[in-house]
Amino acid sequence: MSTKRLPVRSQDAREKTWEGLVTLCGILIIVLTLAIGAFLIYKGSGTFLKYHHSIFEFLFSSDWSPSDSLTESGGGVGAAVYIAGSLMTCGLALLIALPFSLASAVFMTEISPRAGKKLFQPATEIFLGIPSVVYGWIGLTVLVPFIRDTFHAPMGGFSVLAAGIVLAVMIFPTITSISSDAIRSVPDSTIQAAYGLGCTRWQVIWHVILPAAFSGIMTGVILGLSRAFGEALAVAMVIGKTRSYPSSILSPTSNLTSAIASDMGNTANGGEHNLALWSMALLLYLISILFIVLVHRITKSRKAKDEGK
Repeated sequence: MSTKRLPVRSQDAREKTWEGLVTLCGILIIVLTLAIGAFLIYKGSGTFLKYHHSIFEFLFSSDWSPSDSLTESGGGVGAAVYIAGSLMTCGLALLIALPFSLASAVFMTEISPRAGKKLFQPATEIFLGIPSVVYGWIGLTVLVPFIRDTFHAPMGGFSVLAAGIVLAVMIFPTITSISSDAIRSVPDSTIQAAYGLGCTRWQVIWHVILPAAFSGIMTGVILGLSRAFGEALAVAMVIGKTRSYPSSILSPTSNLTSAIASDMGNTANGGEHNLALWSMALLLYLISILFIVLVHRITKSRKAKDEGK
């Protein structure tokens, strides 16, 4: 039986069509990202250009009392409390999640790859599909009372610790999945060479596999942090939402996303309060861009170091 083949010109035309479509989609993503950035700059800069507040006040002052009138101004727009709350909760979440994520990724790929592929990886991927409100509700009904009864937290369990644990559970599958993919990408010849030199499995994991997968693991860490910084609902349900610096991880506070989510719908468009919230959104966007730049810098420096060996 003879099989029909498309003419060479027809094949080239189809390839060019699909290539053009893929290129167009890539360009649209770039344009959309730049458009979002430009819009946030336009709205977020109003705090400094329209109402003449300083960047120093916004970043380092704790006086948050913006006016909600389109004609009046002069209130404080110090977001330092919200910034400190975001940094503390996300930093604590990373400290909790990273060891478990790395251990899980190593188990899935090196210790028990069969069980990891059939059981652990599907279970981890389920976490990615759970809505954030579910995490927040479980934290509110289970975690907050546990912290209240165990540590006698000053505000009934609503605290940085509760927010950090909830965020740790939420970023755990992201870091684990990307780290496991990075570990699997390590060439098998490199691993076998290490075993051939007489290394134990732990020595191979610690001195060969993890350093080789370092850039991929860091990508997972950065993406996990990006999700943590952008999470609003789950954190707002357990953090306490008090406008004060936390004295410890058992103290309540607030963060950038919680303030934006709770106040944006109740402000006058274009008012001082409204534009101050847009400035917070701009700050979160810049933090995301910073994380992306860090990923590229870390990956580039790692490759340069490996090539120099």
